[in-house]
Amino acid sequence: MINFNYETDFTLDNEEAVATWLTTVIISENKKEGEINYIFCDDEYLHKINLEYLNHDTLTDIISFDYSLGNELSGDIFVSIERVKDNAVDFNVPFEDELKRVLVHGVLHYCGYKDKGDTDELLMRNKEDEKLVLFHVEQ
Repeated sequence: MINFNYETDFTLDNEEAVATWLTTVIISENKKEGEINYIFCDDEYLHKINLEYLNHDTLTDIISFDYSLGNELSGDIFVSIERVKDNAVDFNVPFEDELKRVLVHGVLHYCGYKDKGDTDELLMRNKEDEKLVLFHVEQ
Protein backbone atom coordinates (compact mmCIF):
# COMPACT_ATOMS: atom_id res chain seq x y z
CA MET A 1 0.00 0.00 0.00
CA ILE A 2 1.24 3.45 -0.88
CA ASN A 3 0.41 6.18 1.62
CA PHE A 4 0.82 9.94 1.37
CA ASN A 5 1.47 12.01 4.49
CA TYR A 6 1.85 15.77 4.79
CA GLU A 7 4.09 17.68 7.18
CA THR A 8 3.87 20.90 5.16
CA ASP A 9 1.27 23.01 3.41
CA PHE A 10 1.10 20.86 0.28
CA THR A 11 -1.26 18.18 -0.95
CA LEU A 12 -0.97 15.92 -3.94
CA ASP A 13 -3.85 16.62 -6.33
CA ASN A 14 -4.09 13.12 -7.75
CA GLU A 15 -3.10 10.69 -5.00
CA GLU A 16 -4.93 7.74 -6.56
CA ALA A 17 -3.32 8.20 -9.99
CA VAL A 18 0.14 8.60 -8.47
CA ALA A 19 -0.30 5.52 -6.27
CA THR A 20 -1.50 3.47 -9.26
CA TRP A 21 1.49 4.62 -11.31
CA LEU A 22 3.96 3.77 -8.54
CA THR A 23 2.37 0.33 -8.20
CA THR A 24 2.82 -0.14 -11.97
CA VAL A 25 6.49 0.85 -11.61
CA ILE A 26 7.00 -1.71 -8.83
CA ILE A 27 5.35 -4.47 -10.88
CA SER A 28 7.40 -3.51 -13.95
CA GLU A 29 10.54 -4.22 -11.90
CA ASN A 30 9.20 -7.67 -10.86
CA LYS A 31 8.80 -6.53 -7.26
CA LYS A 32 5.89 -6.63 -4.83
CA GLU A 33 4.35 -3.65 -3.12
CA GLY A 34 4.61 -3.60 0.65
CA GLU A 35 3.93 -0.48 2.68
CA ILE A 36 5.52 2.65 1.24
CA ASN A 37 4.96 5.94 3.03
CA TYR A 38 5.65 9.23 1.30
CA ILE A 39 6.09 12.10 3.73
CA PHE A 40 5.95 15.54 2.11
CA CYS A 41 7.79 18.15 4.14
CA ASP A 42 9.83 21.35 3.92
CA ASP A 43 13.59 21.92 3.82
CA GLU A 44 13.92 22.40 7.58
CA TYR A 45 12.13 19.12 8.34
CA LEU A 46 14.22 17.11 5.88
CA HIS A 47 17.47 18.84 6.89
CA LYS A 48 16.91 17.69 10.49
CA ILE A 49 16.43 14.09 9.29
CA ASN A 50 19.54 14.38 7.11
CA LEU A 51 21.59 15.56 10.11
CA GLU A 52 20.16 13.15 12.66
CA TYR A 53 20.13 9.91 10.66
CA LEU A 54 22.71 10.41 7.90
CA ASN A 55 25.05 12.97 9.51
CA HIS A 56 24.81 15.13 6.35
CA ASP A 57 24.58 18.89 6.88
CA THR A 58 23.02 19.60 3.48
CA LEU A 59 19.66 20.24 1.92
CA THR A 60 18.26 17.48 -0.26
CA ASP A 61 15.06 16.77 -2.14
CA ILE A 62 14.58 13.18 -0.98
CA ILE A 63 15.67 10.76 1.72
CA SER A 64 14.46 7.19 1.64
CA PHE A 65 14.60 4.62 4.42
CA ASP A 66 14.36 1.13 2.95
CA TYR A 67 12.58 -1.54 5.00
CA SER A 68 12.13 -3.94 2.09
CA LEU A 69 12.26 -7.68 2.64
CA GLY A 70 13.30 -9.66 -0.40
CA ASN A 71 11.15 -8.60 -3.35
CA GLU A 72 8.54 -6.85 -1.19
CA LEU A 73 9.26 -3.13 -1.21
CA SER A 74 8.56 -1.12 1.94
CA GLY A 75 9.90 2.07 3.41
CA ASP A 76 9.55 5.74 4.24
CA ILE A 77 10.32 8.33 1.58
CA PHE A 78 10.68 11.93 2.74
CA VAL A 79 10.32 14.61 0.05
CA SER A 80 11.10 18.30 0.52
CA ILE A 81 8.57 20.20 -1.56
CA GLU A 82 10.78 23.31 -1.32
CA ARG A 83 13.72 21.46 -2.90
CA VAL A 84 11.51 19.98 -5.63
CA LYS A 85 10.20 23.47 -6.48
CA ASP A 86 13.74 24.91 -6.61
CA ASN A 87 15.01 21.98 -8.68
CA ALA A 88 12.16 22.39 -11.15
CA VAL A 89 13.24 26.00 -11.69
CA ASP A 90 16.93 25.02 -11.91
CA PHE A 91 16.23 22.24 -14.44
CA ASN A 92 13.61 24.33 -16.29
CA VAL A 93 10.88 21.68 -15.97
CA PRO A 94 7.32 21.85 -14.59
CA PHE A 95 7.04 21.26 -10.84
CA GLU A 96 4.72 18.26 -11.43
CA ASP A 97 7.33 16.57 -13.64
CA GLU A 98 10.12 17.10 -11.14
CA LEU A 99 7.90 15.81 -8.33
CA LYS A 100 7.10 12.62 -10.25
CA ARG A 101 10.82 12.13 -10.95
CA VAL A 102 11.60 12.39 -7.23
CA LEU A 103 8.72 10.07 -6.26
CA VAL A 104 9.84 7.35 -8.66
CA HIS A 105 13.48 7.88 -7.67
CA GLY A 106 12.69 6.66 -4.15
CA VAL A 107 10.97 3.51 -5.41
CA LEU A 108 13.84 2.81 -7.80
CA HIS A 109 16.26 2.91 -4.86
CA TYR A 110 14.13 0.20 -3.23
CA CYS A 111 14.41 -1.79 -6.47
CA GLY A 112 18.19 -1.76 -6.06
CA TYR A 113 19.23 1.14 -8.29
CA LYS A 114 21.93 3.45 -6.95
CA ASP A 115 23.00 6.96 -7.87
CA LYS A 116 26.51 7.26 -6.47
CA GLY A 117 29.01 7.34 -9.28
CA ASP A 118 28.59 8.29 -12.93
CA THR A 119 27.55 4.85 -14.24
CA ASP A 120 24.97 4.27 -11.50
CA GLU A 121 23.62 7.81 -11.85
CA LEU A 122 23.18 7.41 -15.60
CA LEU A 123 21.32 4.12 -15.13
CA MET A 124 19.10 5.75 -12.46
CA ARG A 125 18.25 8.67 -14.79
CA ASN A 126 17.44 6.26 -17.61
CA LYS A 127 15.20 4.22 -15.30
CA GLU A 128 13.45 7.39 -14.10
CA ASP A 129 12.77 8.40 -17.71
CA GLU A 130 11.51 4.91 -18.53
CA LYS A 131 9.12 4.90 -15.57
CA LEU A 132 7.86 8.47 -16.07
CA VAL A 133 6.41 7.36 -19.41
CA LEU A 134 4.18 4.92 -17.49
CA PHE A 135 2.31 7.74 -15.72
CA HIS A 136 -1.19 8.34 -17.08
CA VAL A 137 -4.03 10.47 -15.76
CA GLU A 138 -7.57 9.94 -17.02
CA GLN A 139 -8.87 13.13 -18.64
